[in-house]
Amino acid sequence: MEKSEFQKQMRTYQKAVQMELDRLLPEEPAASENRLFQSMRYSLLAGGKRVRPVLVFAFCSLCGGEMEQALPFACAIEMVHTYSLIHDDLPCMDDDDLRRGRPSNHKQFDEATALLAGDALLTKAFETALSPQAITAVGANRAATAAGLLAMAAGDHGMVGGQVLDLQNEKMPDMTVERLQQTDAKKTGALLRAAALMGCAAAGAGQEAAAAAGQYADALGLAFQIQDDILDVTGDEAMLGKPVGSDAENGKPTYATLMGLADARAKVEELTSKAVDALAPFGERADFLKELAQALAVRSN
Repeated sequence: MEKSEFQKQMRTYQKAVQMELDRLLPEEPAASENRLFQSMRYSLLAGGKRVRPVLVFAFCSLCGGEMEQALPFACAIEMVHTYSLIHDDLPCMDDDDLRRGRPSNHKQFDEATALLAGDALLTKAFETALSPQAITAVGANRAATAAGLLAMAAGDHGMVGGQVLDLQNEKMPDMTVERLQQTDAKKTGALLRAAALMGCAAAGAGQEAAAAAGQYADALGLAFQIQDDILDVTGDEAMLGKPVGSDAENGKPTYATLMGLADARAKVEELTSKAVDALAPFGERADFLKELAQALAVRSN
């Protein structure tokens, strides 16, 4: 796939989810809860790579589905991801003042409003995944399957559980790469895996396709997190849109500190190749997803 074709498809997916998120969460200046809506929209519509919605769209398409079938689930997973970012930036978590080049939600509003905006986005995600629109698009069974995948990935055995491990890791003197991988498989990897599998579910894909999607997403998720850790050391704050060096400042163990930059970069290359190889059953139809893995491995933000 040509780079220009890949970029065009990325923009198509990103634009589709941005427009639908704007529709699902309209401005309501007359409502008594308007400050809450403003806070939710502030973070949800702030842009970003939209990797998780893109994975939903791409795997749905790869398995024979249409964008309209994937759209509710692409929006739902981005709502969950955004809620996690709002909460992650709070003083009781990572205590970051910047997100995507702007003040973090709790800095723009206040801590209580940010907390409630995250809560509201989490519940809005399941309202969206199980909406009449979603059920009309894919049927009740597929919608329930996709929503279940999202719930499992976001909860105690997924992203939230990973955040608990992440907080515990900061106080662990003998931290290992293996422990860090277990943490990130939940904190970062679970939602990326869910995105791929939700796309498969929306299209009604079989077990073989779902297994390949899971293998791809697992490798992609770990490579994504390692690259994040590398950028926290080598990145540019203006490009990243968030503070650089905050992990080291907070004494947080990362792949960059545990492995060294050279070995961390080599691991990203290894995992990216593994992700691409997992798509072999799909042949050339998976070229977009192969390009996505390569692009994320060399990203600068």
